[in-house]
Amino acid sequence: QVQLVESGGGLVQPGGSLRLSCAASGLIARIYAMGWYRQAPGKQRELVARMTDDGSLNNADSVKGRFILSRENTKNLVYLQMNSLNPEDTAVYYCNAHAVVPPDFAATEYWGRGTQVTVSS
Repeated sequence: QVQLVESGGGLVQPGGSLRLSCAASGLIARIYAMGWYRQAPGKQRELVARMTDDGSLNNADSVKGRFILSRENTKNLVYLQMNSLNPEDTAVYYCNAHAVVPPDFAATEYWGRGTQVTVSS
């Protein structure tokens, strides 16, 4: 099994910044994609940003130019630097990973428990 542990959420004023971190642990052969999703109250969970282990990046149009995703592949870590936050960014942010684990080495999707980000004055 793979465990994803998030940290870094909290309350921030509009225009402020936060940095989320996620660490993956367990018996992992390879994490070929890792990133963040978010879910606001009454809305579906949506992709924020994710990166494959070859550096290919996908991110939502709503966060382009404001949020920066980075990975440390050798340490199974992913970070989300969030700048110029606005109230529409308020949501629970979930770490997500697609990993290959023994013994069958099947690709499996894993989720963290989520961390709350609230943008309010």
